[in-house]
Formats: sequence, C-alpha cells, structure tokens
Amino acid sequence: MRIGLYGGSFNPAHAGHRHVSLLALKRLELDRVWWIVTPGNPLKDTGELASTAERAAGAEDMAGHPRIDVTTFEEEIGARYTVDTLAYLTRRYLGVRFVWIMGADSLASFHRWRGWRRIARTMPIAVIDRPGWTLKAVRSPAATALSPWRIGEEQASALPSFEPPAWVFLHGPRSHLSSTALRRLRRTSPSGGR
Repeated sequence: MRIGLYGGSFNPAHAGHRHVSLLALKRLELDRVWWIVTPGNPLKDTGELASTAERAAGAEDMAGHPRIDVTTFEEEIGARYTVDTLAYLTRRYLGVRFVWIMGADSLASFHRWRGWRRIARTMPIAVIDRPGWTLKAVRSPAATALSPWRIGEEQASALPSFEPPAWVFLHGPRSHLSSTALRRLRRTSPSGGR
C-alpha cells in the first residue's frame, strides 16, 4: 500500500484540501490519502477550533472520494506533534509506504516544527504548491537544508519508494482557499456563517 498522510486542523475542511489530495493521489500514484484531523496545531491559535468530532464530520462531507479516509486517531493516541504521529504509524503499519503531504505554506515554516529533521528521515515528503508561497517555501531554512534530497517532479510517482529523506515540490493548478479565510468570512457575514 502507498498511503499519503495529510494532517491538519481542517477547521473547516474545504475544497482546497480535496484538491491537494486528488493531486497527490494522481501524481504520487497513491492507493489512499488519510486526512489526519489533529486535536490542535501547537503553532496556531486554537481559540476558534471546533471540536475534533465536528471538524471530522465536516472533513467527511468534504472528502467525498472513495480513496480519501478521514481519521481522528491522533486524539485517541494522545499525539500532539507530527513527529510522534509518524513514528506511531511507521511502527504500527510495517510494509506500508507512507508519504507526508504538506502545502508550500507549511514547508515555509517546517523548520519550526518539533523534530522536523526526524520527520524528513521518517518518510518521503510531497509539497504541494500554494498561491503566494512558492518562493518562500523553496527558500525556507528546511527546504535549503533538505535540498540535496529533493527529487524532480518527473520522478513524483516513484517518491513513495524512495528511502527518506526524499521530497518533491509539485506544481499544478493551485487552490486559493484557506480555512483561515473561510473562518474570517463566517465572522464578517451578516448571518455569522449560518
């Protein structure tokens, strides 16, 4: 099995998440993508965070694809950091070829993640381009440090078979949607988003 892992708050899930997942399924030739609905991102304000159950239900509605699975196991295992989640999965699912999926905006701040170098050594990473983040992402401290292990887009379908560290930056149609913008829109709409 070749499984893409796409973690996030999904607060709320939106068509951009689905777009990234469909792109990863196709370009990386994955069998499945797991949306990992996190209990909360340690690098973000959790003041506006809906419950995990609410966010997972919204993600289920948005995913709408037989090869996209929504999971809340991070809360169940008490994982707070991606590095711990990935260690758990690689121990539990021997023989599965996992790929960590992140947006270019996440690569730009990846050097601030706990154990980011260990994450890069745990499994290959696919970075999906996002509007306004291309140059910031590829010039970021993490991208610079990991540059010797970057593969070309023409090799993307082989990424799950690469021994980490290995990563690819995927270009293509980009989504301008963001959960932050959707929450802001809800706050400013006359009906409060209802």
